[in-house]
Amino acid sequence: MHFSSELPYDLHNAVRNTFALVLAGGRGTRLMALTDDEAKPAMPFAGKFRIIDFPLSNCINSGIRQMAVLTQYKAHTLIQHIQRGWGFLRAEINEFVELWPAQQQLDSGSWYLGTADAVFQNLSLLRSRAPKYVLILAGDHIYKQDYSKLLAHHIETKADVTVSCIDVPLKDATGFGVVHVDENDVITEFLEKPAHPPCIPDRPDHAFASMGIYIFNAEVLFDWLERDAIDDSSSHDFGKDIIPALVRRGKVVAHRFGDSCVSCAVPRAGAEPYWRDVGTLDAYWAANIDLTTVTPELDLYDNTWPIWTYQVQKPACKFVFDDDERRGMAVDSVLSAGCVVSGGTVRRSLLFSCVRVNSYTLIEDTVVLPNTDIGRHCRLRKAVVGTGCNIPEGLVVGEDPALDAKRFYVTEGGVTLITAPMLARL
Repeated sequence: MHFSSELPYDLHNAVRNTFALVLAGGRGTRLMALTDDEAKPAMPFAGKFRIIDFPLSNCINSGIRQMAVLTQYKAHTLIQHIQRGWGFLRAEINEFVELWPAQQQLDSGSWYLGTADAVFQNLSLLRSRAPKYVLILAGDHIYKQDYSKLLAHHIETKADVTVSCIDVPLKDATGFGVVHVDENDVITEFLEKPAHPPCIPDRPDHAFASMGIYIFNAEVLFDWLERDAIDDSSSHDFGKDIIPALVRRGKVVAHRFGDSCVSCAVPRAGAEPYWRDVGTLDAYWAANIDLTTVTPELDLYDNTWPIWTYQVQKPACKFVFDDDERRGMAVDSVLSAGCVVSGGTVRRSLLFSCVRVNSYTLIEDTVVLPNTDIGRHCRLRKAVVGTGCNIPEGLVVGEDPALDAKRFYVTEGGVTLITAPMLARL
């Protein structure tokens, strides 16, 4: 069921009475050593952004100006980024991004036990804001979505909670939380990583996967959080506990992500709405490398839906030397501020800020995180280079998988992860 655009209520007022909670406390263990020192939502992405910028920018662009970011695991970088980059809202007109770190506020003195417990431990803060609707967001996915359209659907269907869902092929759905819906997209069952996922009624070869994005009527959320908190058998998680319980006792509706996705300015034939969980090294590499193509699946050049961030001011990229034996150049690549390509060659790669590529070096199909210096006569192919690396002169990666696996970490997809501690052990 697709919702109509003619609404018998004031959507602007509903948006202004929506409070967004961004759950950003997770480590992201599948990113291996990249998240040893910072949480996954703080990971750099696309040259100048951090992953957390995407849900926060979606809120701003959707008109939602009351937000809180819940942090826990190694949150210093994330907190610093929010403080420096997201302080432009005006609290005197009730617009803000607040940081709600894990504070062990309850008598139990525990850290966050699950996504629902994270919200429950801050329930008094949330109640004090007196929202009518609460938008729950994961802080670690890459996508562009108009949450006001999601809210409109929620209100029109008179749901207790609305779950934003993305279509995935049935063969891939076993790795997601999958919802079973009726002909009106009312959820009748919520299944966690099912062996035999139910299909979408009008797309028999696809299933609805939960995106971890929920809109609750505030009073419904408060009531169910309190019920869940006293249930000793609960894992205190929205996807595993709260939503399945509400499916049995309330009205839970699936929202089709395609109805609120903000797509490419130049749509591609057959392209699916863009949403990425960059929680593995292969997915992180692929999503960044896609941005170097002629028409990326994610449009970051759309001025009608900008992604906001904070970045230290650095000089523009610089390319030097134009000799036959060494030429500073980059082709089919994205380079950020502060980069210097000094007589090296960069192809189909994404370089974050303040990366230096020295003479006679070749970089191909590689993602290089900030503040990295790559020495002379190096060849790096299909790699992710961590922050602050000093690549020694003559290092070759991506040509001998067995040797790469002895020195670094190589994924199933053949991406080599290089970090400063790994280099120190060479």
